[in-house]
Amino acid sequence: MVLGLGRKTGAARGVVASATEVPRPVLHLSGTRLRSALEAAIAGCEEHGGVERYIAALELKSRLFRDALLEAAPRDVGLDTLVTLAAFMPTVRRRLAPVLETGGLTRLRTALSLLLDGREDTRSTDQRMAACRAQFPDDRDHRWVRDFAAEVLHNVDPERYPLMTRWVWDARANTGALREIWFGDDVDHLTIPAADDYATFLVLREELAVFLSDNGFFRDINHYVDLLLAEIYAEYICAQGGTYLRTDFSTPEDPMQHTRRMLGLDGVKAGSARLRAKALEGQAFVLDEQAAQVRVVDLHRED
Repeated sequence: MVLGLGRKTGAARGVVASATEVPRPVLHLSGTRLRSALEAAIAGCEEHGGVERYIAALELKSRLFRDALLEAAPRDVGLDTLVTLAAFMPTVRRRLAPVLETGGLTRLRTALSLLLDGREDTRSTDQRMAACRAQFPDDRDHRWVRDFAAEVLHNVDPERYPLMTRWVWDARANTGALREIWFGDDVDHLTIPAADDYATFLVLREELAVFLSDNGFFRDINHYVDLLLAEIYAEYICAQGGTYLRTDFSTPEDPMQHTRRMLGLDGVKAGSARLRAKALEGQAFVLDEQAAQVRVVDLHRED
């Protein structure tokens, strides 16, 4: 089954704000593959408090980013704040530590200012992300900067900005969740004809929102889209037995572990009201759902 694309249903319009006046990319997605991933995600969440717990965790994570980055000017963001946020960005957190340790705080503040200034106008999204990335060398060691920019935009303003990280889609590497749900013959040897720009990610989210609404999901669609994409890519990681993310993550202990890691929710524990995420240097940042706050704990002690 191929999902129809370029549709403008009420469900899709409900999750997209300030759609830009750009040509709409045409994506060919496999409905069969999407249904399989959705069923796996829902089943896997049951062992960790149910899918609603994951959705609540994603909302709390977004609130953390908004409180940290929108209440003050980006140039005033503190080191501790960036360390805290990095704990919830799985493809960023290990790579950010050397930057912060070598005086990179000023560059990060500048990058954040360029990224967030004018965020209400989504027409400048690609330009602002490029300006953010230009604060660092354009080399393999700094590919994480794109993920940093994508995570920040998505978490501070999830209505306007879909998740645009490399694991969702990286056109240069021809890898990502988009490839895993592409409909066609011999996809393994196909170069997917889709850019990794704002327009593509926006259409991808719209189409996944339509799919989810067709399957009975009507609330918190943005977060459900993220969960679905994370499940799709997590299955790819497990099937391949190793990707660039394997250098960050150990072998999963349960089917949802990679899914949680892609979402920055490594610390979800069944039956617990808290979410724990890895920090840069020996600490964990714990999100308390009931108190809606973050506190720091020592990873080497039971709490």
